[in-house]
Amino acid sequence: MSKFIIYQVLPRLFGNYNTNNKPSGSIDENGCGKFNNFTTRALKEIKSLGVTHVWYTGIIEHATKTDYSAYGIRKDNPHVVKGEAGSPYAIKDYYDVSPDLADDVKNRMKEFEKLVKRTHSAEMKVIIDFVPNHVAREYHSDAKPKGIADLGENDNSAWAFSPLNNFYYIPNQPFAPQFDAGDYSEFPAKATGNDVFHASPSHNDWYETVKLNYGVNYAEGHQKQFKPIPDTWHKMLDILLFWAGKNVDGFRCDMAEMTPVEFWHWAISRVKKQFPEIIFIAEIYNPAEYHNYIANGRFDYLYDKVGLYDTLRNITSKSHPARNITSAWQQLSGIEDKMLNFLENHDEQRIGSGFFCGDGMYAQPAMIVSATLTKSPVMIYFGQELGERGMDSEGFSGLDGRTTIFDYWSVKSIQDWANNGKFDGKNLSKEQKELREFYKKLLNVAMNEKAITDGVMYDLEFANYNNPKFNSHEQFAYFRKYENEILLIALNFYDKNLNTEIRIPAEAFQYLDLKEGEVYTCVNLLDETEQILPTTLSSAEVFKINIPAWKGKIIKLTKKG
Repeated sequence: MSKFIIYQVLPRLFGNYNTNNKPSGSIDENGCGKFNNFTTRALKEIKSLGVTHVWYTGIIEHATKTDYSAYGIRKDNPHVVKGEAGSPYAIKDYYDVSPDLADDVKNRMKEFEKLVKRTHSAEMKVIIDFVPNHVAREYHSDAKPKGIADLGENDNSAWAFSPLNNFYYIPNQPFAPQFDAGDYSEFPAKATGNDVFHASPSHNDWYETVKLNYGVNYAEGHQKQFKPIPDTWHKMLDILLFWAGKNVDGFRCDMAEMTPVEFWHWAISRVKKQFPEIIFIAEIYNPAEYHNYIANGRFDYLYDKVGLYDTLRNITSKSHPARNITSAWQQLSGIEDKMLNFLENHDEQRIGSGFFCGDGMYAQPAMIVSATLTKSPVMIYFGQELGERGMDSEGFSGLDGRTTIFDYWSVKSIQDWANNGKFDGKNLSKEQKELREFYKKLLNVAMNEKAITDGVMYDLEFANYNNPKFNSHEQFAYFRKYENEILLIALNFYDKNLNTEIRIPAEAFQYLDLKEGEVYTCVNLLDETEQILPTTLSSAEVFKINIPAWKGKIIKLTKKG
């Protein structure tokens, strides 16, 4: 699959134009975005950024403190719900969508299906979450198709473990968390989602969830009992096929490494047999398992969090050397094009927050690397393109530099861009408009230049390590090439303008199949009005370039004559 661009968005927040923002406020007080807020106009503007896929986060029905019992939806005990809105990763019914997101709760699934159609009509694809490792403490499906048994419905809770069970139990012990759970009761207690195999999770655990059982006996040395196929495998395959049948185009699989790779091989193979174009993206943080989850698990892409994300964040905010980018891609050992690159998502702190670097503008060189270093897909998180700071104390999540996934809230930068549904950006500041224009140019370049989508990369850092005119602590440079199309990408991770000289070794000409001594015209694709003189590419000469503070340039080289 060729390169693509994901726009991750939390519908609960995206279309919410209520400005009340009361900490821990209810849905009536603070409002909530809806499926229908993703209008044709909104989707057109999202697509204009170069976006090819929209990851709608928090679609499947999850536990919440909002009461929908009038619509036949079982009410959740508030003591095992995080925040007023609840976590999108505490799934309550795998066969339904969140009633929060519907204008007409009774027709919530139809509203979602129409959103999928509108997204496709806007020439973008739809990704939703699949949360395989855990479900809400009070999971109950009231929307499951006929003939499908609910998770846990046929469990024998006297067994701590059995491949026939969907959950893990702590026999003869009541649920007794290390905090006040009010009138909530559970007997026997179930294991908690983050692998707490006792009855007393802490407030810092995923206490609102219970772990699903895929046939791994954690109590006895992680013994795997996969023959016959565990019951949970069949139930989760049914769920994947259900949503694939709703015409979604891909799944972002939450904490995929907490679910055995054997299940993924079995399930993904079966889903792709019916839906061959569907993609699977794994949230995984253990590099030692990367090759396993691609080769054996059959995943299309994996999160590149502990590699490129952490490297770029450290360079941008902690003054780590830019040359560390080289080791970040080299450590992937040939699977760098299978990674999903990003600088923000719902789990990470906002670039513009005081916890990262305080201003979204400073991450421009890092974002250029994310988008152009490899052929891999790249993702941005809604509001990132506007410099959203995420410095609100919304309720459950507190002031942590993230945009809440637990609370009813609105995002001011998105509201200013949306302008009550006009999506004209009228209320954005000059700086926000400039940043959005940078993302728009960068992501469209990343999608439209063959040298990036299909070409090879040559890292120039090693050749310039001892170059006195090139500071490898602050600068990074590389080529991308496809046939006769050549890009030179140069970056400045420093707070001052740099006049630099880039050496191009003879090996680069051999690797890229270039002839030395030829003259090229130069255009900066991120600012085509910039005047750059023609230059000669040769290992005997240097490429001279000026790069402003916290900026980067993508120079397109075209052979003169």
